[in-house]
Amino acid sequence: MEQLQNHIVTLKPMEIEDVEGIFTAACYKEIWTHMSIVVQSKEDIMNYVQDALRAKRAGSEFPFVIIDSTTNQIIGSTKLMDIHKNHKRGEIGFTWLTPSYWRTAVNTNCKYLLLTYCFEVLGWQRVQIKTDHENFRSQKAIERIGATKEGILRHHMIRKDGSTRHTVMYSITIEEWPGVKKHIEGLL
Repeated sequence: MEQLQNHIVTLKPMEIEDVEGIFTAACYKEIWTHMSIVVQSKEDIMNYVQDALRAKRAGSEFPFVIIDSTTNQIIGSTKLMDIHKNHKRGEIGFTWLTPSYWRTAVNTNCKYLLLTYCFEVLGWQRVQIKTDHENFRSQKAIERIGATKEGILRHHMIRKDGSTRHTVMYSITIEEWPGVKKHIEGLL
């Protein structure tokens, strides 16, 4: 996969050399509240990157670092994941941003670039996005871009603290994409 970019954000394929930049962006505990991993050290980031690159080699994920196009600094990460080429579908997920970029145009621009790539280059029929039932900020952001809420997968996962997570599932289909694309362009 290639680098995706516009004047706001660049999505660069993740590489092992990105560990330092990812660590700098990721060293805020509030990022990881609703995530399935614990990140407290550079070793945790190294494991995160190595796991992502293993999944990339296996063809099940494609991780990106999110770069602020004006500063050229890594400010987060996102993935295409749960990729099923035969079924022409996958998921945008495990997206996080350093807190100073929360509630900015960055996440919307990331989703726009990824969705355009998924539907218009890869030819996918479905892109799903899911989130923790308690992550209301994420749910609001997903709904804002025009994804359809499909429902809640009850008792879907066990969180890192051992509690039960219900997962809110959203999707965009190929038929919906032209309208969603126009909607997102209106937000940009």
